[in-house]
Amino acid sequence: MGTGTAGTAGGGGRELPIVIVGASLGGAKAAEALREAGYDGGIVLIGEEHERPYERPPLSKGYLLGKTPREKIHVHPPQWYAEHDVTLRLGTAVAAIDPAAHTVTLADDGRIGYHKLLLTTGSVPRRLPVPGADQDGVLYLRRVEDSDRIRAALRPGARLVVIGAGWIGLEVAAAGRAAGAEVTVLEAAELPLLRVLGREVAQVFADLHRDHGVDLRFGAQVTELTGSGGTVDGVRLGDGSTVAADAVVVGIGISPATGLAEAAGLEVDNGVKTDQHLRTSAPDVHAAGDVANAFHPLFNRHIRVEHWANAVNQPQTAARAMLGQPDAVYDRVPYFFTDQYDLGMEYVGYVEPGGYDRVVFRGDPATREFLAFWLKDGRVLAGMNMNIWDVTDPIRELIVSKRVVNADRLANPNIPLGEA
Repeated sequence: MGTGTAGTAGGGGRELPIVIVGASLGGAKAAEALREAGYDGGIVLIGEEHERPYERPPLSKGYLLGKTPREKIHVHPPQWYAEHDVTLRLGTAVAAIDPAAHTVTLADDGRIGYHKLLLTTGSVPRRLPVPGADQDGVLYLRRVEDSDRIRAALRPGARLVVIGAGWIGLEVAAAGRAAGAEVTVLEAAELPLLRVLGREVAQVFADLHRDHGVDLRFGAQVTELTGSGGTVDGVRLGDGSTVAADAVVVGIGISPATGLAEAAGLEVDNGVKTDQHLRTSAPDVHAAGDVANAFHPLFNRHIRVEHWANAVNQPQTAARAMLGQPDAVYDRVPYFFTDQYDLGMEYVGYVEPGGYDRVVFRGDPATREFLAFWLKDGRVLAGMNMNIWDVTDPIRELIVSKRVVNADRLANPNIPLGEA
């Protein structure tokens, strides 16, 4: 099927549209990629939120800090969708998809037929399963209105408790300290980001937040959220102590939004399983972004990545695959970034928890200006640059090449990374 004629049916009529379920960053980027590839058929982009597609990283970074205005978080200006003949259905929930009939049923009983279907339904925050977690003042961060509520709680002197020392939790903690709030972070593990970074680098983030006045408590078991009049006022821990709180932000991870896919009989395992072309187990149905557990040819396994770069880049592959381009393969190396206080960090690569045997530093971690590399059998699996820039490309090349490196040369700042 050629890209320029994919939207036109025989006999002078128009073929069914490509339907994208999830008016997210991924969904908007897929619509953009389809038009850039020359697809001239119908595109319907459906989303539950009333806000047009926007990027989520600012919600815990610049937007939460009040530095990024609301109009800057959107993927496209309002007129873009009409100008590119994209039907944007906001505030619209999808009740079911039927791969056999090639239809999408909406919550209002409306039905849309599709030629191809792309799932960019993203993920949802995991809820805290303890008594009192449904009170006012217990906040989660996923949507722009969530960020608005959290920002309203970040007042000088306010007692903010963050449950979970992952990326979201730490970025919210940094924003809280920037606003003058008293911040306590409760984490069940021994260090922040321990599963992601390992002990060697996780300690850097623990030191960073303690140096900025955050009360970090590890090995913390939350048993109850206390309250008065339906509003949270504290967090009770397993040792019987209570941490006073004016607001509680829960950041204990996210789960892929697979409900529609499961009900439709698609193969689901830690997300919607896809091949390297982002095709699901159902004909003419693709998936991209947080929800996709995609086969990655570089790692020779399925991986699911919950980061911005995936939502930006996977839809380009999905769009080309939906248009019948056989070379549409998603093989980008995972990438993410964070900004906390005066620290900026980029990470490229993929390491399972405990899946490395050595960490090599180039520079002193105590200075928070260094590179770190996770190695297994002498090969670089992932690399991080902290407050050092323009090095992600050579780090990525080390990962893709899969060659054995010399650890001493890798640690030496006077030797180019490509010669390590």
